[in-house]
Amino acid sequence: MLNLFTIYKKYAIIGAITNTTSRGDSVVKKEMIAMLLAGGQGSRLGVLTQKVAKPAVSFGGKYRIIDFPLSNCINSGVDTVGVLTQYQPLRLNAHIGIGIPWDLDRNVGGVTILPPYERSKGSDWYTGTANAIYQNLEFMESYNPDYVLILSGDHIYKMDYEVMLEYHKANNADVTIAAMPVPIEEASRFGILITDDNNRITEFEEKPAHPRSNLASMGIYIFSWPVLKEALVKMSEEPGCDFGKHIIPYCHGKGERIFAYEYNGYWKDVGTLGSYWEANMELIDIIPEFNLYEEYWKIYTKSDIIPPQYISPDSVIERSIIGEGSEIYGHVYNSVIGAGVVIGDGAVVRDSIVMQGSVICKGAVVEKAIIAEDVKVGDNAHLGVGEYAPSKYDPKVYQFDLVTVGEHTVIPENVQIGKNTAISGVTVPEDYPDGVLASGDYIIKAGGIR
Repeated sequence: MLNLFTIYKKYAIIGAITNTTSRGDSVVKKEMIAMLLAGGQGSRLGVLTQKVAKPAVSFGGKYRIIDFPLSNCINSGVDTVGVLTQYQPLRLNAHIGIGIPWDLDRNVGGVTILPPYERSKGSDWYTGTANAIYQNLEFMESYNPDYVLILSGDHIYKMDYEVMLEYHKANNADVTIAAMPVPIEEASRFGILITDDNNRITEFEEKPAHPRSNLASMGIYIFSWPVLKEALVKMSEEPGCDFGKHIIPYCHGKGERIFAYEYNGYWKDVGTLGSYWEANMELIDIIPEFNLYEEYWKIYTKSDIIPPQYISPDSVIERSIIGEGSEIYGHVYNSVIGAGVVIGDGAVVRDSIVMQGSVICKGAVVEKAIIAEDVKVGDNAHLGVGEYAPSKYDPKVYQFDLVTVGEHTVIPENVQIGKNTAISGVTVPEDYPDGVLASGDYIIKAGGIR
């Protein structure tokens, strides 16, 4: 049982880190606040984000993607976080709630959901990353911060933002951009930084066709507050105002001191089906590169009260993560299984992700697939058969040899589904000519709720 001294000491330390004082109900000062961009549609995840924002997509059997930046914040002593939502926010809002799992349920600071809202001059959607921050100037001003940390809600990584802030201060920087080396052949996908010997950024190129460096922006920024506020106001009329395209070039053109903070840990943008599948599969390595089990840097999440797993005596499980409340009667190999999943007798799941509440019925085979939440795969269905074929639906999204199944989908018994396919909605045997969905084909139905 905590005594009063222990409780006082805990909150005194937190107050010291965040430099918080209060006068009545109004906040006078926070040294650094975080603005977490979580409104993206995540269209490159295809049917996985048809009804849910990308930051709310399940990850690792237990978590949601947004858990990682939120956990980084509280582990770093950043206790004031504005979460900017827009696309399909219901599940994301319900997951975050008042921030209890991350110790962000605070009277002063804590987590605040910031959707677009109607103003006297009309209402605007967030049209770009910087535009979203600009529309919440009043929220930031209410904390009178010295620094503002800008984060994305769809990356998997662990970072101590307090160390990055100390780096920012040591360099007397106006802007600090977290960056990491990437393979030069992938550099054109990122904002590319060119630095001098002191890591001061001399040039910034947003997704250049012919990159001159492989040091890529991670989309994580620390701004000194006056610099950010001025840049946002000056660039507010730019259509789709964005940090990489508008704010950073504006600050660079003004001669602001912009530094690169090089990060060499694990970081993954799970914005494509391939990278999402790969990041989950890396968790089941014997010594995973990204370790979810470190005591000193915990990843927190909202957890339902559910029973433990049931593993049948006849089941086989190899190199897999099995979520709480799951019932395993069949065989599971090299897979990530979410909470409350049922794998029936004789079913085989291999190299796949099965999200919470899904049911793989008796005798079904699931190979190299991503199965979203609350899906039912019928008896003796076989997912992942045949040879690869290009997607007829969206070749840029579906190109990773995966079977991708959207949430609340029903797949009838005895059908065969090829590789690089997409399925969403309640399907029936008549949707499968001769009982087959060929590789590269798709079934996308409206609704999709059983």
